[in-house]
Amino acid sequence: MANTQDIRRRIKSIRNTAQITKAMQMVAASKMRKAQQHALAGRSYASLMNRVLVSLQQRTDPKLHPLLQVREVKKELVIVLSTDKGLAGALNTNLFRETTNFDAAKSVYIVVGRKARQFLSRTRREILADFELKDAPSFPETKVVAQFATERFLSGEVDRVSVLYTHFVNTINQKPLVQRLLPISDFDVMGAEGQNSNHVSSDPMGGYIFEPTAEAVLDVILPYYLQYEVFQMILDARASEHSARMVAMKNATDNAKQFIKDLTLEYNKMRQASITTELLEISTAQMAVGG
Repeated sequence: MANTQDIRRRIKSIRNTAQITKAMQMVAASKMRKAQQHALAGRSYASLMNRVLVSLQQRTDPKLHPLLQVREVKKELVIVLSTDKGLAGALNTNLFRETTNFDAAKSVYIVVGRKARQFLSRTRREILADFELKDAPSFPETKVVAQFATERFLSGEVDRVSVLYTHFVNTINQKPLVQRLLPISDFDVMGAEGQNSNHVSSDPMGGYIFEPTAEAVLDVILPYYLQYEVFQMILDARASEHSARMVAMKNATDNAKQFIKDLTLEYNKMRQASITTELLEISTAQMAVGG
């Protein structure tokens, strides 16, 4: 059974840990606010771009563009967007669980994030490329990921490109999603929460004229669309990471404080019992001497 000295040592250790988790919580909260603002700010632009693509699709023949051609899937390229660091709760665990839905023999991977690289290497899956991005990447920095995937698709090395990432819903809720990037066989107007709504049959840009032609505009906008989609998914993944880490550190701090309270109560009980025992021993000794 632990004595009072052991309990004091444990209380001190847990208090130090609580100070660390509290500091990490504050840092994550600061990064979380910026990451959430960036992720949410780009969704209206992505929604407008989808409206333009819906209109372009209805005015052109999808079979004429190589990025729109659907092929038999013999090889699939999966872009996995994970975190570089841990201490983010079950975020990465839930994300990596989705990799079991891909056939390892027919899948190759692009990883963004140290945790994804470690997991895929440990599970012996083929990694085609590994990109390292800073905490708040800019659009030009993320373009290389989409360009690399597009080149593999156009060359015929892979027949489909999917992205596995964590979609940011709110501070408490982050959901792992698999979204197909290539081929772009259909467009749906994006809803306010970043989810696809029902396909719109009418032309959402019916009052606009594309110059010089709809086909020429489609050739220019499709690569940019893919690059921006990957950029928006990376922003979602970053917002999810900082939100999950902030919540995890807050829970750790709260648990540490509760643990300290429980140990303090136990320490006080042991001290009280020790004092009572000493008083009884003194009283017994006095009675023995007096007797």
